Amino acid sequence: MQPIVIVENLSKQYRLGTQSAAYSTIRESLTNRIRGRRNGSGKDQMIWALRDVQFEIAAGEVLGIIGRNGAGKSTLLKILSRVTEPTTGRVVLHGRVGSLLEVGTGFHPELTGRENVFLNGSILGMSRKEILGRFDEIVSFAEIEKFVDTPVKRYSSGMYLRLAFAVAANLRPEILVVDEVLAVGDANFQKKCLGKMGDIARDGRTVIFVSHNMSAVQRLCTRALLVDAGRIMKDGPVADTISSYLGTDLSQQAERIFTPDRHQPHFPDGTVQLERIRALDANESSRSAFDVKEPVHIEVEYRVLIRRHTLNVHLYFRNEAGDNIFVSMDNLDSPFQDEPAAEGLYRARCTVPANLLNAGSIRVEYLICTRPTSPQYVTFPDAISLNITDDMEEQGVRGNWIREWPQSLVRPRLQWTVERADA
Repeated sequence: MQPIVIVENLSKQYRLGTQSAAYSTIRESLTNRIRGRRNGSGKDQMIWALRDVQFEIAAGEVLGIIGRNGAGKSTLLKILSRVTEPTTGRVVLHGRVGSLLEVGTGFHPELTGRENVFLNGSILGMSRKEILGRFDEIVSFAEIEKFVDTPVKRYSSGMYLRLAFAVAANLRPEILVVDEVLAVGDANFQKKCLGKMGDIARDGRTVIFVSHNMSAVQRLCTRALLVDAGRIMKDGPVADTISSYLGTDLSQQAERIFTPDRHQPHFPDGTVQLERIRALDANESSRSAFDVKEPVHIEVEYRVLIRRHTLNVHLYFRNEAGDNIFVSMDNLDSPFQDEPAAEGLYRARCTVPANLLNAGSIRVEYLICTRPTSPQYVTFPDAISLNITDDMEEQGVRGNWIREWPQSLVRPRLQWTVERADA
């Protein structure tokens, strides 16, 4: 089957430091004179926003594009949307493209919401009859029924965004290009957008989605590109690409098995050695990505080779900066506390409850030590990594709080009581 999007050797160069207008104002001329340049003269700096980008997208595929600010993601989408021309290379599109690159892109501020819907539909090559057939759906999705005949320059940013997304998504383009729509708007609208993009994909159309929200990318996309310094650094399954972006191979660090050929960690006296550590979900599947509402089970295995020590297992949970979030050990629950552990394989598991960890990347250190009377220990820092995400459902500790959650190491669900004191 022929790909619906083909990108071949795409590069985009920008020139910095030149006067872009044919005629300048007196103020601009004076400013240029002070800075030591005249119109078009002086040294120019050339930068490559994109360099030798190449990929294809199949019909019905949902492609996520992730990367740091300034990596070239938005430039790539502008070229795909025909907003700007590439310096070299080409893009082949087999179908109409609907784009939401910035809030209100493609809207005329003096025109009403109704007029802008018809304007955008005409740009996409749709007939008036086709646009009328979808007009009510667009207005309903945007929730602007009372303001549809008001000039959009009087819209709030939320109204602008709702209408822009409704137009881009509901005029049924074969290819929908969305750039950071989830960065603006409340949680309910974000969920609504994700649901709509999912419907579009299930309808066999293609979605290209740029976002810094890794949870949204993980839920929506089937494949992801990692862009850095204008180049494609990784192209593959979403989990693998997100792992690369976060700087750790989370897909590999959900479980770590220690074997003799990998310098298996052990006590200095050779009595105890580490065997395995892994993160498990409620279905006993090993994975590293969890939502804040899910419990995380950390299971460790160790082998006692010689009966000599009373043992305790410690787990250190640290954030990306290396700060301890908390430490847990098995001393209150292990049945092997009062005498040296016999030879054999031991398995210990602890459960991190739902609605405790905050969103972010967490590293887990695995440590086993003896009681203080005979100090021996073995540890393995950064044994596994967890990627905790927040899909902003109301069932979580966030509840109906739609703004960003305050920064904190943990996000526990604590019990509150609220009552009228003067009743």
